Amino acid sequence: MTTAPLPDHEITYRKARDLILFGELAPGEAVTIQGIVDRLGTGITPAREAIRRLTAEGALRSSDNRRLMVPELTMEQLQELTYARTGIEPQIARLAAVGITSAEIDALEKIDAQVNAALSAGNIHDYLRYNHVFHWTLYAHSEAEILMATAAAHWLRVGPSLRGMVKRNETTPLPDMHEVAIAALRDGDYEAVGEAIHNDILQGHANIAQGLEAAE
Repeated sequence: MTTAPLPDHEITYRKARDLILFGELAPGEAVTIQGIVDRLGTGITPAREAIRRLTAEGALRSSDNRRLMVPELTMEQLQELTYARTGIEPQIARLAAVGITSAEIDALEKIDAQVNAALSAGNIHDYLRYNHVFHWTLYAHSEAEILMATAAAHWLRVGPSLRGMVKRNETTPLPDMHEVAIAALRDGDYEAVGEAIHNDILQGHANIAQGLEAAE
């Protein structure tokens, strides 16, 4: 069975979303319809629709001069996101762990190898992309559509700031919570899987907080 091709507006939305999600558009950077058209080689109507959707999702907001921009996180917002993400994503991971197969865990391990290879090579874009793939490949096994939709909105808010976090930690790698999660999946320890994802989120957010403090 062949899958129908995505319409132009959906392709443009996903590409524009990824620019934010993987930090290609930095916090505080202005975003215009023409800028999206030029960057993605798309039409004005799909670009306008993508910007409308991303604004509704909180990934873009109006600045004081009414220009759209990628929001800059405040410490208070980061604290809210920490509370939200550590409340939701570990539970998604626990649900995913219940029915995951050995072959599916093997696939996650291969993705994590790509995460590590990108980090070792200093390829920040690929690191963020494969990190996202790892989490969402795991989360997909939960079949928790409502929780995942909420988590996806949180990732859009924190994504641009994660890029700066990776840059600061290139020389001091953090403990690999993905490896801990994979080991827990193989052991069938659902609570340990959730704890590993919880700690993975805390690692990233702690380093974003350091960056925010340094900027102040």
